[in-house]
Amino acid sequence: MEEVVIIVGAGPSGLATSACLNVLSIPNIILEREDCFASLWKKRSYDRLKLHLGKQFCQLPHMPYPPGTPTFIPKAGFLQYLEDYVSHFQINPRYHRFVESASYDKVVGKWHIVAKNTLSDELEVYLGKFLVVATGENSEGLIPKIPGLDSFGGEFMHCSNYKNGKRFTNKEVLVVGCGNSGMEIAYDLWDHGAVTSVVVRNPVHVVTKEMVLLGMFLLKYIPCKVVDYVTVSLAKLIYGDLSSYGLPRPSEGPFYLKDVTRSSPIIDVGTIEKIKKGEIQVVPTITKIEGDYVYFSDGKMNRFDAIIFATGYKSTVLKWLKESEDLFNEDGMPKKSFPNHWNGENGLYCVGFASRGLFGIARDAEHIANHISGVVSRK
Repeated sequence: MEEVVIIVGAGPSGLATSACLNVLSIPNIILEREDCFASLWKKRSYDRLKLHLGKQFCQLPHMPYPPGTPTFIPKAGFLQYLEDYVSHFQINPRYHRFVESASYDKVVGKWHIVAKNTLSDELEVYLGKFLVVATGENSEGLIPKIPGLDSFGGEFMHCSNYKNGKRFTNKEVLVVGCGNSGMEIAYDLWDHGAVTSVVVRNPVHVVTKEMVLLGMFLLKYIPCKVVDYVTVSLAKLIYGDLSSYGLPRPSEGPFYLKDVTRSSPIIDVGTIEKIKKGEIQVVPTITKIEGDYVYFSDGKMNRFDAIIFATGYKSTVLKWLKESEDLFNEDGMPKKSFPNHWNGENGLYCVGFASRGLFGIARDAEHIANHISGVVSRK
């Protein structure tokens, strides 16, 4: 099958790109390996998940949230928004299409994509003038290599398989990773009666969602250094010095670190209060695991019934995309820095790889659609 634009991935990145192309009347198709769009949100996210950024930073192109939508949108509300988005822009992904390879044919000047139809087990070939990689940076859960993990006698999982803490009541559970997912899962486990510990390896900023909303507003008008000063001052006022609880604050500001290292501050959902009260324990880096016992860098050990790894995701684009050296590095992430990361050679683009959430996705999608429109109009 031949189409002008082939999009791989039907998450918010792929949907936004398809919508922008549809607005410009540029034919496109989406290939999606799962049986639904936004599968990460629908199948691999925990129940209490809520968008931590204000709704104005979480909407996709050409469709704002309806009146009455709360500033901070719960998971169910965002999924309904995506349902409405797909319907409004008449987006029809081809599901059960597992892309096995994509390469650029210099002779015909088109991308050659081979996808397996996982229902029929047949291979399908797609040709496109443009290829948009919309599988994003969260394509596959990442579990670090820890000595002895295979010997662990309890249950361990990546946080993408965690729904809620109901079945962990009265169990000793270790959460590895203190990002927003890890801290929120730790709180959810405590809320369901689990004896909860969380691994914190590096200094972290702790903020409220209101502080982030204020900071993102201020960044439009004043330098990042000033915004960071205001944000850290508010954090000190609200939380005090958390270093004695195992949560030292970085020397650089939260918005600077987000821009330079892609590291987000912890947006507190109540976890910090439980840590201060000793109801959630903070532990240092894991050194090894022996059976049910986990050993830490401070020389202590503890027995756990379960370990949940909130240790991030990795890109899998290099498993199927060939001749991508100009756009992606060896980790499957863009070589170019923001804001020029989305455009490669020979009609190759990527969306959702900027570590800037839904706001970054919307920006990428609009840039890509407009760039493709410009190329098409010159033909």
